[in-house]
Amino acid sequence: MTVAGVTFSADLSGALFWQEQSLLVVSDLHLEKGSSFAARGVLLPPYDTLATLGRLASVVARFDPKTVIALGDSFHDRTAHQRLSTANREAIAALQARRDWIWISGNHDPALPSDLGGAIASEVAIGPIVFRHEPTGAMGEIAGHLHPKARVATRARWLERRCFASDGERAVMPAFGAYAGGLSIRDEAFAKIFRSPGFMAHVLGDRRMHTISASRCH
Repeated sequence: MTVAGVTFSADLSGALFWQEQSLLVVSDLHLEKGSSFAARGVLLPPYDTLATLGRLASVVARFDPKTVIALGDSFHDRTAHQRLSTANREAIAALQARRDWIWISGNHDPALPSDLGGAIASEVAIGPIVFRHEPTGAMGEIAGHLHPKARVATRARWLERRCFASDGERAVMPAFGAYAGGLSIRDEAFAKIFRSPGFMAHVLGDRRMHTISASRCH
């Protein structure tokens, strides 16, 4: 996937890898969403953080990046980091070992913890690319926040999958978190960012990425 002249590898996990910079980007981990819901009486299996960190560990092992950027809403709420188990804290520390790690603040986690390692930033600019949480529609922007998903027809049924949304000049990343929901790329929020129906959905399939015009999705 190309954004503002820079080529990224769009991974089926929902991560992006910039080989030239040895940079891995993930968005919207929403760690401890399950425990947040449980506190409000909505009981979900309490394994979302373990599952999300396990998937992230697999991606990090595969690409072995020098730098990782977590693109905001890494934690589901302001106190989520306090609910992390010792094992999950150790897993995060292991992911950060021997590499630079940048937490970008999001709307769910505007005040990121300082005791989990890594640097904290509101956005990061590298060459023509700016990484931030909430998309503005600026050229060269890679953002998260909206959790794009696409509903597409197959021969047998309709499928709804997470996707990257991009028009080649800017991109919105899918949510990486196990319990993160999604917003249809046909929603008006995406029209405001891309300002044209000609953007593409890079849909996360079981074995490969499927690139489909957003106008063909439902």
